[in-house]
Amino acid sequence: MSTLRHSPLAAPTAAVSKTMRRVLLALAPGIVLYTAFFGWGLLVQLTLASITALGLEALMLKIRGRPVALHMGDYSALVTAWLLAICLPPLLPWWMTVLAVGFAIVIAKHLYGGLGFNPFNPAMVGYAVLLVSFPREMTQWLPQTGYSMPGFAETLSIIFQGSVTTHLDGLSTATPLDHYKHNVTVAPELTGVVAGRGWEWISLAWMGGGLWLALKGTIDWRIPVSLLLTVGLFSLGLMLGTDNPAWQNPLFHLLSGGTMLAAFFIATDPVTASTTQRGRWIYAAGIGLLAMIIRLWGGYPDGFAFAVLLMNLAAPLIDHLTIPRAYGHK
Repeated sequence: MSTLRHSPLAAPTAAVSKTMRRVLLALAPGIVLYTAFFGWGLLVQLTLASITALGLEALMLKIRGRPVALHMGDYSALVTAWLLAICLPPLLPWWMTVLAVGFAIVIAKHLYGGLGFNPFNPAMVGYAVLLVSFPREMTQWLPQTGYSMPGFAETLSIIFQGSVTTHLDGLSTATPLDHYKHNVTVAPELTGVVAGRGWEWISLAWMGGGLWLALKGTIDWRIPVSLLLTVGLFSLGLMLGTDNPAWQNPLFHLLSGGTMLAAFFIATDPVTASTTQRGRWIYAAGIGLLAMIIRLWGGYPDGFAFAVLLMNLAAPLIDHLTIPRAYGHK
């Protein structure tokens, strides 16, 4: 008698590559807006992460004796690279990006057996390694206003040589999420409409791409709905009795930080997420709850990376406890 097993369940390479291409396409609108608001840094990080990921992917496939051309064509390494690069500060030193991608591809993916066997989301493993090892660098983001955006050449100089020029020196700052968490007064021109100028529109772009994936059936809608409901209801409950309504505002938490990216692109990873319908509701709600707890009371301004990794660990147990009853079974 066959038994339900936790992901992965092998799918044809063509199906995997089609899914991954859709994910890359769905990320494109957010990337365009991110670049428009914060300059060339993200595109440089995307290029660097992609080259590193593809190179390490080919190397590990060769070492493991797997057909390189076949597995490289599934685009999974590219998706990992893009998701990781999007999560990093745009002017992060190049070697940190390479280090994070290395952990994601070599350790979090291939040392567990490659695509379909990794228990943890590779992009979040790479991100968490940097966040724990280099917390100062990982919280240095570009200001949203009040300075001249670095050009392409200057962006390359900062990332690869660390030569921050005078007008940028000392201007790297935290996101609105960091400011509110530490009760720092945020100037009105930085807050945008809800969640910080630029960030709210980028989040809406992630949501738009994610909704397209859900409509195409590429991701299960239950995961983003459950995660977003948990974040929204949790913050709404706190807002009713708080003395800092801006910090507890549900719209702020939904549109700031990595909420939308996590809901539609990270938590929905078919390999590391729960595989049962009921399990996906529980899995995603756990991510939303843990992320909010870390945001509000933890040591990090945004907790989605750790929340995702913790729920990746719990996914096999959730699947075991939510196995659908067989038809006709009493």
